[in-house]
Amino acid sequence: MVVDARRRLLLRGRVARAGARTVPTPLRPPWALDEDRFARACTRCNACVAACSQRLITVGDGGYPEVRFDERGCTFCGDCVSACAPAALHRAPGATPWDQVARIGDACLAQRRVECRICGDACQPGAIRFVPKRGSVAQPKIDDENCTGCGDCVAPCPVMAIAVVGTAAHARQG
Repeated sequence: MVVDARRRLLLRGRVARAGARTVPTPLRPPWALDEDRFARACTRCNACVAACSQRLITVGDGGYPEVRFDERGCTFCGDCVSACAPAALHRAPGATPWDQVARIGDACLAQRRVECRICGDACQPGAIRFVPKRGSVAQPKIDDENCTGCGDCVAPCPVMAIAVVGTAAHARQG
């Protein structure tokens, strides 16, 4: 049985923003099928949750696995895919883990003229660089070409100003 995410959110008192056409989709594990196919294929066995050595795959709404970068980022080891018997996670040769990148929000300390470079220090691919800004501190800039969406920059941010989002969703937002 496929669970309608919109109904689950309504029952939990969380509804989409006024004027929003879709309910935000939770971040699924790497190499997940598109959301509809994923929901049909996933048996909610939680094998991917148990297989995640980083402990960032958790049981989310409806029992479906979600990725949360509360403590660390994803290494893209593929253990979750190997553990997924129903193939809701499928790693095709040459496929990227997901279409996600990091985004820095308005709460960023550097955007508030406070020197902070923690996200850049944590970014293993080197996708976050700091651009000097006259009369202020250097501002973080994410290079989408180098950002893997691993989430290494999310947990260390002292003001939780970083999120990993789908690149298509970001294009619509701004």
